[in-house]
Amino acid sequence: MAILAAVVLAALALMSPPARRSVVWRAMTTPLASIIGSGFLVLGPILDAAYGAYAPVAMAALCLGAYLFGWAVRYNIGRIERAAAGRGPAIERLESAASWLLGFAYVISVAYYLNLFGAFGVSLTTVNDGLHARLLTTAIYVLILFVGWTRGFRALEAFEHVSVAAKLAIIAGLLVGLAAFFWGKLAAGTLVVNAAERSGWAAMTLGFGLIVTVQGFETSRYLGRTYGADMRIRSMRWAQWASSAIYMAYILLLAFVFERGELRLSETAIVDMMAIVAPVLPALLVAAALAAQFSAAVADTSGSGGLFAEATGGRVSPRQAYAILVGIGLALTWSADVFEIISYASRAFAGYYALQAAIAALTAWRDARSSARALAFAGLAALGVAIVLFGEPVEG
Repeated sequence: MAILAAVVLAALALMSPPARRSVVWRAMTTPLASIIGSGFLVLGPILDAAYGAYAPVAMAALCLGAYLFGWAVRYNIGRIERAAAGRGPAIERLESAASWLLGFAYVISVAYYLNLFGAFGVSLTTVNDGLHARLLTTAIYVLILFVGWTRGFRALEAFEHVSVAAKLAIIAGLLVGLAAFFWGKLAAGTLVVNAAERSGWAAMTLGFGLIVTVQGFETSRYLGRTYGADMRIRSMRWAQWASSAIYMAYILLLAFVFERGELRLSETAIVDMMAIVAPVLPALLVAAALAAQFSAAVADTSGSGGLFAEATGGRVSPRQAYAILVGIGLALTWSADVFEIISYASRAFAGYYALQAAIAALTAWRDARSSARALAFAGLAALGVAIVLFGEPVEG
């Protein structure tokens, strides 16, 4: 009852007229939905299995890394977009490369979203296996291609606000359930402290392969037609603060209540975990997963089509880009598992963040007062390159 009450109250608050009228909230919706969306479904079981009692430390490191990359993107919004005429050829070339890389990152992220959609879509059925999950993913790919090719995504994009509110409301209910479960374990003196299975370099490279789970803040940069630079900077910062707080609460409550080996690590392990916490949670979680993954896939498909059309000067139309995206996505679906796709997507986004940090470093270096900042951005660019080179997938 407490879980359902939390879901209803959160949904009413998020869908209320004041929330809908709030410019800051509307500007936060897109990055917040992207940051929390898929990561919330897979991060808990992965971090718990790999890092044990140190899972909150790993989560804090992921949030900090994402916030620092967001710092570079926010700097670019504030400095470069306000002085577009003075960018210079080096920055223009880096911007072009970043657009191409982001387009390909979206292609892989759509595969990530839709493979999670397939896995969660069959998770509570009698055909809960990899074959049927891939078949469902394939069917959704065909649907998205058909809609994008024939009608465009404008009608589906209206679904985003509702799906974001539903997802955040269900997360509120999940946190209430986890808090009650954690409190019961604490009161009984049965909290669990698992040893880490990964340490040192292996732990770091696994973290590199998970950066996509806290990705999505960069979407604020591409909302310039709707919001000014100051609003995009502020809403991105707030979205990262809010998502970090939610993630940290989630991991702190999850990391100390399950015995090592109690559950098998899989892309839908969170469903089995939540069934132990409260019987009502699996159905709610699957509903949130399906809505979130579908809306995120539509948003990234639409975004990648526009990016490829812009990068090729119109030689590749958005519809042709959708077909390319679906072709690559289906190849990934039938040749890799979800954890491998997460690693590929992390590397692609890390490459994009490395370019954004390099752009910020060049811009800051031109300002004699910002040499220390330029070095910090250069360090972030190097970190992005390291993630691209050394990120490792989870072994399910």
